[in-house]
Amino acid sequence: MNPRFPSRRGARHRIFTGSSFGTRLFVALTAVVIGCAVSAWVVASALAPGIFHDHLAQAGIDHTSSQAAHVEEAFTWAIVLAWGLAVGIAVLLALAVSWYLTRRVQRSLTEVTASTARIAGGHYDARLRSPGLGREFDALTVTVNELARRLDATESTRRRMLADLGHEMRTPIATLDSYLEAVDDGIRTFDEDTRQVLRAATHRLSRLARDVTAVSRAEEHLTRIRPVPVATGTLVATAVDAMRERYEADGVALHGTVEDSMVVMVDPDRFGQVLGNLLDNALRHTPAGGTVTVRSRRVNSDHVEIGVTDTGDGIAPEHLDHIFDRFYRVDTARDRGHGGSGIGLTIAHALVEAHRGRIRAYSDGPGHGACFTVLLPAVVL
Repeated sequence: MNPRFPSRRGARHRIFTGSSFGTRLFVALTAVVIGCAVSAWVVASALAPGIFHDHLAQAGIDHTSSQAAHVEEAFTWAIVLAWGLAVGIAVLLALAVSWYLTRRVQRSLTEVTASTARIAGGHYDARLRSPGLGREFDALTVTVNELARRLDATESTRRRMLADLGHEMRTPIATLDSYLEAVDDGIRTFDEDTRQVLRAATHRLSRLARDVTAVSRAEEHLTRIRPVPVATGTLVATAVDAMRERYEADGVALHGTVEDSMVVMVDPDRFGQVLGNLLDNALRHTPAGGTVTVRSRRVNSDHVEIGVTDTGDGIAPEHLDHIFDRFYRVDTARDRGHGGSGIGLTIAHALVEAHRGRIRAYSDGPGHGACFTVLLPAVVL
């Protein structure tokens, strides 16, 4: 075969594979319908004459007689007309239904393709409508819409993160630049006050770098988790003891309550970081004279809950769904004033998920405090 002239089979294969899914589905359904009709006709043609002649013999009619020939001709025409009409109508109905279903499926797939292409192009507001073709297509619609929503949230967080990083870095860099320029111009001397200011600025930049690295490692599961059996009462007591001096210095009461102590599989250091971040967040948003309570309680025979409740600033309802997003701040000015970088809760969220747990935030609104709960699977002894 000349390679410059492809075979007809190869050409048909390219044409078929290059067509749309709807066309290929319709062709396949048409082939099935026609195959069923031909098969029915072949079976009827093979079985009907034998059955007909057998009944003639039982009726005592010689199949070679003119009477038998007339009856056979009538039977043949009846079969041809009845079967032909029935098969024709059945084929037309089947093709119509196949065409309708093919159009519905093709339209749904086209919408999915167009929406995913828009999402890939950065239009994360694209959403799919349910095509009404069944549970599988509904699940696909929900999945694509959830993907778009998460990408939209991620993009918003990325933009906010870059803006926050720029703002966080601008202040200490400006401080370093102005003080160093003042020292160079002889306006200031490199005394203890100047050294403290420069050191505070460098510490702020260093802390920001550590926080960014920590949240990236936690979210990407690069932080190694070594779980061991630990009682929740021990976790609560350790976290409270570690933060007690800071709370006392700020005039905030810290209480630990263990209603039920259950054994969980956690990395004590990493989970201590979770509770430490939650307690640090509660301290920053609870004024002097307020109270923070760490509580452990049984949810059911398989799960235990550790909650950190404060009587502080509270959280508005519109912020609850984003409170664990990277660099998200409920109140930007307030958080900067409290010295937070906005990622402590993100680290806590990542570490809790690494322990196969769930973390949630609750609040009745600004001025009514907040509660953060961590749900962990208990070890059945």
